[in-house]
Parts: sequence; C-alpha cells; structure tokens
Amino acid sequence: MARVFILLSVILFSVYMTEQAHFLEKDYIDSINEVAKTWKAGVNFHPSTPKEDILKLLGSKGVQIPTKANYKMYKSEDSNYENLFGRIPRKFDARKKWRKCQTIGAVRDQGNCGSCWPLATSSAFADRLCVATDADFNQLLSPEELTFCCHKCGNGCNGGYPIKAWERFKKHGLVTGGDYKSGEGCEPYRVPPCPYDDAGNNTCAGKPREKNHRCTRMCYGDQDLDFDNDHRYTRDSYYLTYGSIQKDVMTYGPIEASFDVYDDFPNYKSGVYIRSENASYLGGHAVKLIGWGEEYGVPYWLMVNSWNADWGDNGLFKIQRGTNECGIDNSTTAGVPVTN
Repeated sequence: MARVFILLSVILFSVYMTEQAHFLEKDYIDSINEVAKTWKAGVNFHPSTPKEDILKLLGSKGVQIPTKANYKMYKSEDSNYENLFGRIPRKFDARKKWRKCQTIGAVRDQGNCGSCWPLATSSAFADRLCVATDADFNQLLSPEELTFCCHKCGNGCNGGYPIKAWERFKKHGLVTGGDYKSGEGCEPYRVPPCPYDDAGNNTCAGKPREKNHRCTRMCYGDQDLDFDNDHRYTRDSYYLTYGSIQKDVMTYGPIEASFDVYDDFPNYKSGVYIRSENASYLGGHAVKLIGWGEEYGVPYWLMVNSWNADWGDNGLFKIQRGTNECGIDNSTTAGVPVTN
C-alpha cells in the first residue's frame, strides 16, 4: 500500500511539474488587457511553455518586511545625500545620468537557472563601481563566482538572498566576469542563455534546470588576470527605506530590487505594471533598479530584468512606485564600493 501511495505521489508531482502554464495562453493575456489600466500584456513565452520553466527563472528570497529583527539593516541617511540639496527629480534614468557606464543598460540572460539574485546584485555593484571611478572601471562583475561560490547566500540556481550577496562583496569581494562565452573578465558566466529560435520557442524550454557548478577559484576567462587581485569590494551592505531609495541611486548608482511575481507578470510588454486582481503568486524575483518617473500620472520604478532583451520592453519594465507593489518598496539592497 505504501508503495502505491509513493508511486501515485511521484506521478502527481510529475504532472504538476510539467503542467502547462495556462497564464501564457492568448485567452489569459486577453483577459489581462481587458482589466489592466496602466500596462499592456503580450506574448513573451511560447504558450506551451511548462509552468516549471517559468518557476525556474525565479530565485530571490529577498522580499522583505521591515521588522525589529532586520530594521537596523535598513539605511535611511547618508552624509553624501546632502549633496543632492533635497532635489529629487520627477524623472531619473541612470543610463542618461552616467552615459559612459555601458553596463547600466545591459540586459543579461540568466539562462535556465534561478540566478536572478546574483545577476541583479553583481550588475548593480558593477554599475556603482563605474559611477564611483568616473568610468575608469567599466565592465561586468562575475555572477558565476557569486552564484556558485557563495554558499551562505543560498543554493545557486535554486535561489538565494540578495542582501547576503552584498555582505559577501564586503567580506570576500567579487571578480570581473562577462556574459556566456564572452571570454571577458576573470570568470565569465557559464550558464548558457535562453534565446528564442525562428519559430518563437525558448531554446531552454523543457530542459532541466542548470545544475549548480563547482566553485572555481581561478581566472578562466582573461587568464592574464590574477584571481586574488581581481576582486572588488564594498564597504557595507544594506536594505534601503522607501524614502532613501532615490537618494541612494542618485548618489551611488543602481541597486537591486526584489518583488513577488504573479502569473500575469511574465506577459508584461509595456506601461506601468500593477498586479491583476486575480493573478496567482509564483515566487520571488530580483532585478536591477535604474530609475523612476511617472506615466499618465502613475509613478513607477524603472527596472532591468535578466530574461534577455526579447522579454518585455526590450528587457526592461516599469512597476508602480510608492504603494509597495508586490513588496518592492521594502525590498531593495545595495552597498557602497571601495575604490582605493
């Protein structure tokens, strides 16, 4: 009897894990557009994509609520904020503010791995180094080292905590590393991307999640670099209170932001995302926050996703600001780079 129960459980689990993502179908997308007033939905993934494939893309455990236990980690003041003279513009885009920093607008592809958390944090850290050095440093940092060497951060492709990534940058640093097969930096990203083929199918569809890589402590990209000397560091790590997010971005550069993903979000195409009333929760996700503004009177955060440039608005999206939409206003993290 026990064997029968186990067998049935395995079968039911297999069915669940291969369940088609109904929320990617045209009828569901049409239903979103009938009720959504601030954004438009469209096809980003093939309608036959299994739900499991979407869940693989979610890996942030960083959606937070300020509590007595973690409140000391929230930063609200900084002496350098005073240089802003209290002026927060209605619209801000870090790509335009720091035009020489090429990494700010770079849209990454995390591949078949729940590595949004290292991509978002390492990308924001690289941008901040570029800002701090007036573009003397102008390259990507390695999500590979962070994903597979920071065991205290989480479980690699199975998700992790963005704040722990910043804590690692402070204590252990991070080497340089470009995109898959780029050969750029010390440790380029080794997870293959998931581009779309000519038929519009995601090339990673139906494939198992990337297995966690062995932590490599050597430069296999640019082998002229010294692994130990290539590490860059931050002086601190922190969450940001809602009132300090804009000040921190204007002072130091982009930050990481985590939020709860619901099943309407994968279909985002344009406008300011606000969760549909009947959307179902899927998991946590980490992205890079590079600015803000207002669209038809709706305030938003400007975000860079890591699902490649074919997704959404050329890889970017906007989400409502000031209402803690999907937990995002409470769940931003950062650190200040060390430059000497």
